This record gives sequence, C-alpha cells and structure tokens, in this order.
Amino acid sequence: MINIDKLKQQFKKILSLDAHPGHISAGFAVGVFISFTPFFGLHTPMAIALAFLFRLNKVACITGAWLNTPLTMVPVLVASYKLGRILRGKPAREIAFTNLDWHTLQPYAKSILLGSSIIGFLAAVASYFICYRLVTFFRRKDASLKEMTREMEEVGEELD
Repeated sequence: MINIDKLKQQFKKILSLDAHPGHISAGFAVGVFISFTPFFGLHTPMAIALAFLFRLNKVACITGAWLNTPLTMVPVLVASYKLGRILRGKPAREIAFTNLDWHTLQPYAKSILLGSSIIGFLAAVASYFICYRLVTFFRRKDASLKEMTREMEEVGEELD
C-alpha cells in the first residue's frame, strides 16, 4: 500500500536538497520519464544508472522513477499502447493481458514503447518545471535556503 506520509517526507527531502533547483528538477524529470517505461522492476536500477551516467541528483531521480505506482501502471500502459498504435498508423484496438510479464506484453511492445516514450517525455518536461517551481517556492520560506538558491541561480551552478 502507498504510504502518503512517507511520500511527503521524500518530497520534502528533495525540496530541501543542497543543490541547484535545475539540477534537482532534471534528476526528477529523468526519473519521471523512466517511470513511464514498461520495464517493470527495472525502474530503480535504471534511475540509479542514469543518475550516475548523467551526474544527476540521485535522490530526485529515484523518487521520480517511483511516480508511476502499481495503481497507475495499467492505465498508463493501456494509454501508451493506444497512442503507439495511433502514431504507427494502425487502428487502436483493445489490449488483452492477464499479467505484466514480458511474454504477455511482447506482441504489443512496439506500440507500448512508442506511446510510453511520448507520454513519458511529456510528463518529464511538465515535471521539470513543476519541480523547479516547488523547489524555489519551498526555499523562499527559509532565509538560508533562499539566499543559497538566489546565489545558485545567479551563478548558474552549484556552490561548494
């Protein structure tokens, strides 16, 4: 079951990280993109790998990868499939699956990958701007974080 208090704590942890808001937001956005991929069970390892590879904020990237929960996974999967079919110029048809293993989803893979890439990209772009706004808003409430954020935005990079 989803623990709302734990999720709130994780977001507060992200909002108070000692990094440039753009750096935090970029990590979160990449994690959100990963969360929309159909590679179930690999979201966290993919987030960690991409965070190291692109030097993103690891906490933010992992948290973003957890955005698509088991409750939302099936509707997103169906929407990805239908969008993928439409973009491939094929008529949208019903998707029938009994579980989420690779053998069941393999006949739908091309459409799901295409659709989830588009939906994931759009969600990642939106989440970048939302996360950036939330980080700067949260930091304005604390005087020391406000000054640090102002300096980071002027310089354009992280302060040591």
